[in-house]
Amino acid sequence: MDVVAIMEALAEQGITVLFKADAERMAERRKPWTFVASGAPLRDVLVRTDAASVEQCLEVCLPRLRELGFTFPE
Repeated sequence: MDVVAIMEALAEQGITVLFKADAERMAERRKPWTFVASGAPLRDVLVRTDAASVEQCLEVCLPRLRELGFTFPE
């Protein structure tokens, strides 16, 4: 899965995408990765999750973004 291509495709549709790796949570063995998608096309919806990996973030958030009508590479 090409994360950069997904982020670019969403940005082209007006969505701001943020991936974060939190060093403190990683050291504490908690879910260190955060995915957040926001922007005008989402209106008041914030698509967000914390997870143990980038892949887990995508497994949660990409289906939700598809349900909302956004497209991106598989």
